[in-house]
Amino acid sequence: MPSKSVPKPGVRRAAKAAAPVQPDLLHWDEPAALTAGVDEAGRGPLAGPVVAAAVILDDLHPIDGLDDSKRLTERRRNQLYDAIRARALCVSVGQASVEEIDRLNILQATLLAMQRAVHGLRLPPRLVLVDGNRLPKLPMAARAIVGGDASVAAISAASIVAKVERDRWCQEAATQYPQYELQRHKGYGTALHLAALRQHGASPLHRTSFAPVRAALRAVSQAAGDPTSA
Repeated sequence: MPSKSVPKPGVRRAAKAAAPVQPDLLHWDEPAALTAGVDEAGRGPLAGPVVAAAVILDDLHPIDGLDDSKRLTERRRNQLYDAIRARALCVSVGQASVEEIDRLNILQATLLAMQRAVHGLRLPPRLVLVDGNRLPKLPMAARAIVGGDASVAAISAASIVAKVERDRWCQEAATQYPQYELQRHKGYGTALHLAALRQHGASPLHRTSFAPVRAALRAVSQAAGDPTSA
């Protein structure tokens, strides 16, 4: 009668170690995983949506020069944006509207935009890397990385896509509301923008939950003699 083969010492341990890794144990640089980088643009401005992007890069078509979008010139961002669109495995952009920002608050609206960007990816990632220290609710493993836009290529790519998309939104919005000159300050609370708010009041594009916008609206009401604005 043939004898049963007995595994050598250590074989069972090796087989157990070779079992599939659970998603929550994935390393962010695991080559077999589809990893998406996520970042946003537009948390601080007084007007417009917050825009998030999710990018899965293609290791076979690397893109040189990826970096935090804030470190790049506008011309270089646009060049890299085109390269990302052409060479990445997939790119998705999500937004949260001004109405959602005012209703939810800017943090929750940002997480919502990130969630929409990830869900819009053509290929579902196994791991999502998010710039910052907060994560949206996602059905796959995710990690927050502070400073990830300058240290993780996929997040750098996402930061560039989000920034370019939002800047282009500002360019388009400036044609509808030229008095605010959104193409110049991208909606941030610059002296130019605040002066326009005091002169013209807020447009439908402005975030009325933001203190500088509320203050400008009060100033306009007071100048018009509205007793309820005091």
